[in-house]
Amino acid sequence: MLEVSEIDVFHGASQALFAMSLTVGEGEVVTLMGRNGMGKTTTVHAIMGILPVARGSISFAGAAIDGLASHRVAQAGLGLVPEGRQIFPNLTVNENLVATAANRAARPNPWSAARVYDMFPELARRKASMGILLSGGEQQMLAIGRALMTNPTLLILDEATEGLAPLVRREIWHCLTRLKAEGLSILVIDKNVEDLSRLASRHYIMEKGRTVWHGTSADLGADEAAVHRYLGV
Repeated sequence: MLEVSEIDVFHGASQALFAMSLTVGEGEVVTLMGRNGMGKTTTVHAIMGILPVARGSISFAGAAIDGLASHRVAQAGLGLVPEGRQIFPNLTVNENLVATAANRAARPNPWSAARVYDMFPELARRKASMGILLSGGEQQMLAIGRALMTNPTLLILDEATEGLAPLVRREIWHCLTRLKAEGLSILVIDKNVEDLSRLASRHYIMEKGRTVWHGTSADLGADEAAVHRYLGV
């Protein structure tokens, strides 16, 4: 479904990604891991058209998307839950959701505000509240719901549970497990290796803008040296 093939990406004159590659199959959950500053968000920004690709290619559902404007990438079926949530602070919860609503693929059971509220009951209770008044956990739920309202084929989450309380983190992982069961393709960035190993089928680890390790959850569990080298504090 998504194929990132040996892309180079620059921030100004500084190269940030070096021949970065990854794939996500239909209905598959894949993770992108690494310490801070290793190029994970840059990879997401390249996929979403926020940063240009200098070399290499990105394709989605068999069509090239590198070089497309960000809104065209989103319209192609990629939904992003960005790092820092970036909800609309001066819109209510319900307004945040309906602002992005679209069903371009004419799905028979599209995501709606009611479905989002069913997944996140906390948001139903706060649907008339301004985004700026929500807690960090509620904002993350809203960011996920807002992305789902675009009815994406692939959902990308950048730092899915960063800075959230343990109870909220568990709710987010439960949400992603439910989305996986529904067959949604997911690319998730996070630092919770144990939770990621349970959720995803395959994993990529980045260091200094490069893919330095990739494999299955079984491979990751068996390679303690790689986990310690690339992910340990």
